[in-house]
Amino acid sequence: MLLHKVWQEKRWVYTLLLIAAVLLLLCAPMYLSDFRLNLLSKFLAFAIVALGLDLIWGYTGILSLGHGVFFGLGAYCMAMYLKLEASGGAMPDFMSWSGLEGIPWFWEPFNYAFFAIPAGIALPVLLALLLGYLTFRNRIRGVYFTILTQALVMIAVTLFVGQQQYTGGTNGITGFQTLLGMPLKDEATKLILYFVTVVFLVLAFLLCRYLVNSRTGRILKAIRDGENRARFIGYDPARYQLFVFCVSAGLAGLAGMLFVLHVGIISPTTMGIVPSIEMVLWVALGGRGTLIGAIIGAIAVNAAKSGLSEAYPEGWLFFLGGLFVVTVVFLPKGLTGLAASVQTALLSRRRWSDDKREQRLSFLRKRNRVV
Repeated sequence: MLLHKVWQEKRWVYTLLLIAAVLLLLCAPMYLSDFRLNLLSKFLAFAIVALGLDLIWGYTGILSLGHGVFFGLGAYCMAMYLKLEASGGAMPDFMSWSGLEGIPWFWEPFNYAFFAIPAGIALPVLLALLLGYLTFRNRIRGVYFTILTQALVMIAVTLFVGQQQYTGGTNGITGFQTLLGMPLKDEATKLILYFVTVVFLVLAFLLCRYLVNSRTGRILKAIRDGENRARFIGYDPARYQLFVFCVSAGLAGLAGMLFVLHVGIISPTTMGIVPSIEMVLWVALGGRGTLIGAIIGAIAVNAAKSGLSEAYPEGWLFFLGGLFVVTVVFLPKGLTGLAASVQTALLSRRRWSDDKREQRLSFLRKRNRVV
């Protein structure tokens, strides 16, 4: 009964903290400058990627080092639409410099927002579906799957860099002007895009929370803790792993589209190996297996990177590296794990105090009866 009461109290506190965090984000334009607000918008887009990665790594036990590809695909879909809108439907400048005489056929559909925006989610999902089907069905797991996703990153980056006439090469795609007719440099547009990012982050969190608290989420945890046991009791791990991998890729594609809107450029370096590893570090620092930890980790790491690079332009990488070392060595469960440990310690101390008080009262009652 006591445990149930404590759980109810924790759930209410957790819900109130989430509501307070959302309100704090919604009020951010009131106390942040335009520059800081734009940085926060980018960090919130990164948090959506972290949510998807936590869903597949923290709850399913599959470590992917290829989420930069899904992120980049979503970003390029949005960038292609924005570039064509900026050029008025004409051939983009980098294609002219590369000697092309017309817009490639696969660029044509990106003239329309109703195609480009869904494609930013659908293409990463389709790639994840293909890769996941070939790997999970053949029971490629663990470090082999991780190496395969890293190879996918190398292939994608090489392809995007090599096809300069179609992708902009190492320079990427930039020079965006408007989104659905709204000037991207206008302060009102930036404010709208910030609120859109907050809404999508909340929706992504609610989706992931629904999944992990549902029957599917319990099966995912069972697969993480013992895949063979889950298979022996009648579940097909490959089907659930494929499903969650596609959901994770879709969230990464959504984050990529939002990232382009806030930053105004996308290049192959954004979808490289280093960004993919950084995404894993966000989840590890925040605490994998806890959705809120993924959000905290993404915002905290990128905020630290920005703040340290401003304060210590020559040595900020050493500070950031030290932060990761401290996290791995002393905080294996991340920041949320530290908070949970402190909460457990305080709760144990409170119970110990209550027990001692009850023993004291019991002793006094017995002594009074004897007297």
